[in-house]
Amino acid sequence: MERRAFLASAGVAAATAATTLPVPAIGQDVRELKLVTSWPKGSAGLGNSAERLAQSITATSGGRLRVKVFGAGELVEAFEVFDAVSAGVADMYHSWEGYFQAKSPAFNFFSGVPFGFTADEMAAWIYRGGGQALWDELSAPFNIKPFLATSTGTQMGGWFTKEVTSLKSYEGLRYRMPGIGGEVLKRLGAIVVSVPGGEIVPSLRSGAIDAAEWIGPWLDLEYGLYQAAKYYYYPGFHEPGTAEALGINKQLWEMLAPTDQRLIEIAAAAEYNLSLADFNAENGVALRRLIQEHGIEVRRFDDALLRELGRISEQVLAEIGSSDPMTKRVYESFLANRKSLMQWGDVSERAYLNARNLALS
Repeated sequence: MERRAFLASAGVAAATAATTLPVPAIGQDVRELKLVTSWPKGSAGLGNSAERLAQSITATSGGRLRVKVFGAGELVEAFEVFDAVSAGVADMYHSWEGYFQAKSPAFNFFSGVPFGFTADEMAAWIYRGGGQALWDELSAPFNIKPFLATSTGTQMGGWFTKEVTSLKSYEGLRYRMPGIGGEVLKRLGAIVVSVPGGEIVPSLRSGAIDAAEWIGPWLDLEYGLYQAAKYYYYPGFHEPGTAEALGINKQLWEMLAPTDQRLIEIAAAAEYNLSLADFNAENGVALRRLIQEHGIEVRRFDDALLRELGRISEQVLAEIGSSDPMTKRVYESFLANRKSLMQWGDVSERAYLNARNLALS
């Protein structure tokens, strides 16, 4: 479907959704729901997570809610899923909220921001720190009810065709990185380029880009990034605990029985944890393969670079956080929860991990 034609039809549908929203049924008390995603159908990690979530909802509802998954481009294009669900053209989406920052910059905070939450911290903010209420309020004007649905965990810093030796290494560097992380790199002098995941390898090979981030060892191996760049840097400052969302048409959500609403809520929370387990397990195996089978050099960004990335990231986040009243409230909640979670993390997980490294070294 042409983007302009789709958006035009979506606008009409959104304006009349209150009276024309279809009730998709294939039998008494049975609903067939369309779940559109921003990923290729059945793709490893993200696509599979969307499929498993759909199967969980279908199975636990006893088949009353039959969720059918559409990959990117099958029903709507990857970046059109939000508008499709908002308008009632589709019922649910599985995507990364940062793609929708043009709607509001506040959406970035629910997907992952530089030096932000880990996967566990994101869950703590959403479920216990007031994040869900803010996310609901942010999404309601767009006719969306959001949930955490998938986590890729901590990401890698990216693939480079040459070593990163200092801050000057970023001057003029053609770097594939979307979102707020890309804005941070621009301020180091990098030239940020938008390249779809499937075009990263040919772009690196041709010299169109010099560096790129994707996700982590599992999917980076799957996409063959090791074939085009030798140096693999960590940590991924830009997306420390990346979350994907399940967005549901709000009018449809309010039509569901409370038991079905609770069922979907539980299924999404379960998938968040299952997907995180997938990524952590598969990343460990894939990292070993990248090193042992493909001779990839894993490098750590030096402390001076990380401090500068942190300084610039805080500036960018503060600018975004002051852009409008809603985003300011989300930003202030993010800051307060990050401070509390970091204080606890210092004497819990970080302390333990440091102790384990010391004990087993």
